[in-house]
Amino acid sequence: MKYLNEFRNPEIAKKYLDKIHKITTKEWNIMEICGGQTHSIMKYGIQEMLPKKVNLVHGPGCPVCVTPLEQLDKAISIASRSDVIFTSFGDMLRVPGSEKDLLSVKAEGGDVRVVYSPLGAVQIAQENPDKEIVFFAVGFETTAPGNAMAVHQAKKRGLKNFSVLVSHVLVPPAVEVILSSPINKVQGFLAAGHVCTVMGYQEYIPIAEKYKVPFIVTGFEPIDIIEGIYQCVKQLEEGKSEVVNQYSRSVSAKGNNNAQNIVTEVFDTKPRKWRGIGEIPGSGFGLTKQYSDFDAETKFGVEEYKAEEPAECIAGLVLQGVNKPNECPAFGKSCTPEHPLGATMVSTEGACSAYYRYRNIKTS
Repeated sequence: MKYLNEFRNPEIAKKYLDKIHKITTKEWNIMEICGGQTHSIMKYGIQEMLPKKVNLVHGPGCPVCVTPLEQLDKAISIASRSDVIFTSFGDMLRVPGSEKDLLSVKAEGGDVRVVYSPLGAVQIAQENPDKEIVFFAVGFETTAPGNAMAVHQAKKRGLKNFSVLVSHVLVPPAVEVILSSPINKVQGFLAAGHVCTVMGYQEYIPIAEKYKVPFIVTGFEPIDIIEGIYQCVKQLEEGKSEVVNQYSRSVSAKGNNNAQNIVTEVFDTKPRKWRGIGEIPGSGFGLTKQYSDFDAETKFGVEEYKAEEPAECIAGLVLQGVNKPNECPAFGKSCTPEHPLGATMVSTEGACSAYYRYRNIKTS
């Protein structure tokens, strides 16, 4: 396929891999931030083609994975109501809450619907004035503009029966938490191209300067990732810590101003809890005062929900790059895609899911 095969060309990949092998003299830990990058790395066996001194560790860039347990419990509580049509992207339906998931609510008779756009949920609200329609607004900066536009449109149309359960998280504050941790092993980053398409990459410049680590903005195809690894290793070997844009076909320094404007109108930054990591200041979005009537947490009185993570699940350590998925005692045993303990095993961007799907790892 044109403009796709070019970024899966084995000859180009080999040239970059040869360069990486040639310049690598020290051991380096490089974190790919996004779960989409993790799945490409696993699918194409990129780690196995690198020098043994270059170790790829997997970051918290899976919004489904970092959605906290109590947020799932809030969603399940709201979706169980007879007066609610609960809408969500499909990847949230099998993520486990404390006792069950949204798919179980649907099986028990709850009106839980998969939508392919948040504006689809707005349309459902317009067509069902006798029901409360709730959209589960999950994601990084990538999905925030679309979710913000849905709220904006609902207000513009005067819809009183539409609300959003917001669980948006922001990447740069989480990266700072990882870098400031006493157990941090990460020396360089592959930043997520789709996030930077919306937000640009200028936010990473002060982080790179402060912690003396390079950031390479990359796409998700094998050539994108391998070239990004080469650029990162080259900087590390030369003692540099700069932000470089490998994904220039999609990303600009300042990002998409129109997308940023609608996000700023509808959302404020706020503290947000990350599943398995804890609360990070300024790491999430919440509705501004102007749009507070569309807050499902307030509307349905679920603000104070609390929940504890399963003790045997080490998803938090996986998301921080401290452990690999197969180092979890539950991996492939009590935790599988059919019966996940944590979201990293069930999400299509989860690191545990990638290991289970693409790597032949013995679990006994």
